[in-house]
This record gives sequence, C-alpha cells and structure tokens, in this order.
Amino acid sequence: MEQAGIGWIAAIIIGGIAGWLAEQFMKSNMGVLMNIILGIVGAIIANALLSLFGVALGGWLGYLIAGFVGACILIAVGRLIRR
Repeated sequence: MEQAGIGWIAAIIIGGIAGWLAEQFMKSNMGVLMNIILGIVGAIIANALLSLFGVALGGWLGYLIAGFVGACILIAVGRLIRR
C-alpha cells in the first residue's frame, strides 16, 4: 500500500469497492467486512502475481484493479475448496 502511495483509510475504502465489484462480478453474497478483506488481500495477492511477470500497478486505479482481480481469484478458490 505504501508503494501505491495510499494510506490505510484509502486502502480500506478502495479494498471495499474492489471487493464489492468482485462480489457483483462473481455473483457472490458476502458482507461489507468480507468485501474489504477480499479487496485488500486480493490486491496483495494480485500485485505479487503480477510482479512475477514484471507488471507493476500503481496509484488508486492500479490498487483498485489489482484488488478486483485478486478478490475474484480468492472467491473462485473459495468456491473450489467448498466443493
């Protein structure tokens, strides 16, 4: 988050938006707290995966995109584990 140039409060807000977008996209039903967690953890995971390919997303928009992609990955993995 510090590399993206955003603070903790902005990370929570952006993480919540990214988690909510992923929830809508994946047709999932989760609460606000879980959306925030999915967005923040998803952004960390997506940034780690993208850095393996040499891609770096920065700023608010990059954090939102990474959070969305990572949250979708986490929702898909969660569905696989539940089955």
